[in-house]
Amino acid sequence: MIVIEHCAVSTVDGAGTEHADGHVAVEGDRIVAVGPGRYEGAPDATRVDGTGCLATPGLVNTHHHLYQSATRGYAQQEILFGWLKELYPVWARIDAGTVHAAATAGLAQLALSGCTTSTDHHYVFPRDGGDVLAAEIEAAAAVGLRFHPCRGSMDLSVKDGGLPPDSVVEDTDAALAATKDAIDRFHDPSPGAMVRIAVAPCSPFSVTPRLMREAADLARSEGVRLHTHLAETVEEEAYCREVHGCTPVDHAESLGWLGDDVWLAHAVHLDPGAIAKLGATGTGVAHCPSSNGRLGAGLAPVRDLLDARVPVGLGVDGAASQEAGQLGPELRQALYLARLRGGPAALTARESLALGTIGGARCLGRADELGSLEVGKLADVALWRLDGIGHAGIDDPVAALVFGPPAPLRLLLVGGRAVVQDGALSTVDEAMAAAALTRAARKLREAR
Repeated sequence: MIVIEHCAVSTVDGAGTEHADGHVAVEGDRIVAVGPGRYEGAPDATRVDGTGCLATPGLVNTHHHLYQSATRGYAQQEILFGWLKELYPVWARIDAGTVHAAATAGLAQLALSGCTTSTDHHYVFPRDGGDVLAAEIEAAAAVGLRFHPCRGSMDLSVKDGGLPPDSVVEDTDAALAATKDAIDRFHDPSPGAMVRIAVAPCSPFSVTPRLMREAADLARSEGVRLHTHLAETVEEEAYCREVHGCTPVDHAESLGWLGDDVWLAHAVHLDPGAIAKLGATGTGVAHCPSSNGRLGAGLAPVRDLLDARVPVGLGVDGAASQEAGQLGPELRQALYLARLRGGPAALTARESLALGTIGGARCLGRADELGSLEVGKLADVALWRLDGIGHAGIDDPVAALVFGPPAPLRLLLVGGRAVVQDGALSTVDEAMAAAALTRAARKLREAR
């Protein structure tokens, strides 16, 4: 048993319960007590002094491309389509070794920024690249994060009117068969699962309508969730209107891709009707503020989405369009971008924390287990240090976390297991992970 005490606690539960001086008690992989003051039970428990700290739920990353950690710094002044055209030929050379190095480093960086659960949208499968999906699942197990890899796919190459080159697309039937195989091999539907698979064709400009429809059918027959990119840029909007005669959201709706088992990455360019459809169907959104800023994609209508009761979580996005690779700072980025769009009342610090925790859990269909500090939920807990110079004098601990500089971690628990202690990883060697990523990135660059 582990008891964290003498800390501020933001539970992010439905009532917004907070304690200025409280505790969180963990037994096994579950939370057994949350409340004010000292926890008087369990005299033999390991006790963690949280003085000067804030306990929150672990952060949930709802969108990523971990393999891109090996291709950071490319196409620095490009919009999405130009960025993709420069990077697709590089990504065509990735293999299982590259992906393992990139995923290990990327997940380690996420852990160090307070993330306990991460998705990954992997859609590039070179023919001689080995088992790249297994490689990133192995990396997640080593780092110790809860992992929701999304088996992506692309079957619409440039010769057929899509954006990707032939070298990175799959045959439609082969992609569907490989997706089914990924579910059979890796998906764990049991309570407390560390690995769950989602079905994730890439985007409207890289996937045929047939693959989208049949992927949705497959996911629903297997009881897994659906994920894709949608409405990220004005160029995508123009593409959908020209090729499909409708907006991206209308296109998704026509293919069976709206519903409470679906979450969409980005959703930047939405009209009021599209927002209403997402809200009415319970379709979730992975908001990726830093990536949208890096590519100049625009400001997502987060306030409007929340007002329409759309589940909204935060995403880092691929490390080639968000080179920092950290989730904690996205709390502030989300707050600032919402206010740039809608003014200083558009999003509060507590709403931003909710995006990064319970909002993400809702997107992943795990709000019953993750996203808040409540008795019976999984013991995924972040204990943030707010006693340094960067946060000194900010009386409100949630405001300190969100408005202030990135806070170091006193402790990060995933299912009750310590993944980060006193700002350092407890599971993998950070220096070795960095060196392996450097070698993988150099190999890709030298092969150009």
